[in-house]
Amino acid sequence: MTQDARPPEMKWTSWVALGGLAAVGGFVVWSSLQVGGVRCQVCVEFAEARACRAVDAASEAEGLAAARTNACAQLTSGVTNMMACERTEPKSSGCTPR
Repeated sequence: MTQDARPPEMKWTSWVALGGLAAVGGFVVWSSLQVGGVRCQVCVEFAEARACRAVDAASEAEGLAAARTNACAQLTSGVTNMMACERTEPKSSGCTPR
């Protein structure tokens, strides 16, 4: 009684599933490496503290909102303070094309 040392052959459905998984993984990597159209920086003062953050985004509106959210996340804790921080006028903000 000797056992066959060859691995079992993969069915065609396994190859299709493997190909689909590779395609999804490739798309995730490709989309995460795309550079945004603008780079925006926002400086926020809240509760006697200051934070500046810069982000890449597809548009100025997205970039300014994301940079403000990131700066406020560093300055605050809790939902109420986060919302109050995001409503404050930034001390400085600006965007440049990429």
